[in-house]
Amino acid sequence: MITLNDFLQQLVSNPALLVAVVLTLGVILVNGWTDAPNSIATCVATRSITPKRAIIMAAVFNTIGVLVMTTINANVAVTIYSMVDFKGNPSDSLVALCAALVSIVAWALAAWKFGIPTSEGHALIAGISGAAIALQGGLSGIYWSEWVKVIYGLASSITMGVALGFGITRLTEVIFKNAERKKTTDFFRKAQVGGAAAMSFMHGAQDGQKFMGVFMLGLFLAQGSYGTSAMRIPFWLMVLCSAVSALGTSIGGYRIIKTIGMKMVKMEPYQGFSADAAASASLFVSSMFGLPVSTTHAKTSAIIGVGVSRKLSSVNWNLVRDMVLTWVFTFPGCGLLGYIMAQLFIRFFA
Repeated sequence: MITLNDFLQQLVSNPALLVAVVLTLGVILVNGWTDAPNSIATCVATRSITPKRAIIMAAVFNTIGVLVMTTINANVAVTIYSMVDFKGNPSDSLVALCAALVSIVAWALAAWKFGIPTSEGHALIAGISGAAIALQGGLSGIYWSEWVKVIYGLASSITMGVALGFGITRLTEVIFKNAERKKTTDFFRKAQVGGAAAMSFMHGAQDGQKFMGVFMLGLFLAQGSYGTSAMRIPFWLMVLCSAVSALGTSIGGYRIIKTIGMKMVKMEPYQGFSADAAASASLFVSSMFGLPVSTTHAKTSAIIGVGVSRKLSSVNWNLVRDMVLTWVFTFPGCGLLGYIMAQLFIRFFA
């Protein structure tokens, strides 16, 4: 295991590693800024909690999610670490990784500019895949046995999100059918805060591990090695990554909250709770199986399921279409950007 002292010594003596670390932390910051707000969008939209308190809560539970889930099960980090081939000249490999990180930041900021909730996790996968292909000169840069887990995760998270969102909403309506409306509204406002905390926890559990996997890849490349798939993530790295993500979340993200929680589906507190419960369950199952999934996809799919449980017309399908197109273009778009950036970076900086 890499100790904090070893890491600091490498950081001082290796400028390329310093650049890679700064870029990785930049990607984590942007993820906390643009992706983490998805977890609190519904509870803000239903006025169960103020935006300021929701953002603080998201930052805290995101941190707890990184620490707890990585300690219990680091399979997602291992999957990210093992899905691409950066073997070769250590200098070229580290430069290619830096190029991938630059492309991810550029893609995420462009999506945030237009208020479209994209997945930084999938942008990360696409960016490092494109850079690995550029580094190896072909598709040999991808380990397909690991990469296919992304497809499994994408399909399962969307399916589970819609199905659980629909099912939990209907079940809640049956259970509380004869209850007094005011009492149930008050109850679900409080319950929804708990659901949003669970979503924030699972965001840290999923996305935190993805970025730590890339962080570890950069550390091993700086040592001139590739490490092993049986890596152990040090505690100091968990703390560092979760703190930077929390900082990004605290910066804001209200534009994304507005898109997810206020424009897609008009929701009551019990429906917001159902969406959070459905998305959290989907993310937990995926994490335990080591499937790298998008918290954005899980949450928006759950919200769609909640909306469909009422009627199809209650969903803003034009917005859904725009988001789906963004999801579809993330892999080829950010992958191509990572490939081009890697080619340029290797030519001019390696």
